[in-house]
Amino acid sequence: MPSFAVNDQDGNLVRSEDLLGKGRKIVLYTYPKDSTSGCTAEACSFRDHYGEINDAGYMLIGISKDSEKSHTNFRTRYELPFSLLADTDTALLQALGAWGEKKMYGKTSLGTLRKTYVFSEDGLLERIIEKVDTKNAASQLLSSE
Repeated sequence: MPSFAVNDQDGNLVRSEDLLGKGRKIVLYTYPKDSTSGCTAEACSFRDHYGEINDAGYMLIGISKDSEKSHTNFRTRYELPFSLLADTDTALLQALGAWGEKKMYGKTSLGTLRKTYVFSEDGLLERIIEKVDTKNAASQLLSSE
């Protein structure tokens, strides 16, 4: 896992080293924008299956370049039980390989790539889900344990 120090939705600094060695696998999921249809479907999929995700031994954290305030509103509105990191300078997204060219409506732009990363409790990358099915994101995560 890349080394990072990024604020969550409440302004608390979350450091990569603080996540390690807790006896849980670390899931970092990257998504383009709070409160958009695909990102909401993905977050709600994780929310609706959060108990199963937790029981499977995962610590789940979402990451986008949105602000802390945007994350707070998104998390509150959809009652998300997990933290969202505000990577406003995209340094973590870039370190993960989740920042790059995207094509939408025939136009190419730089932006956040939707991916799910699974790290061991020691921070070793175990799996990347590259083609996230937003409505079934939790099932994708849990199906290939």
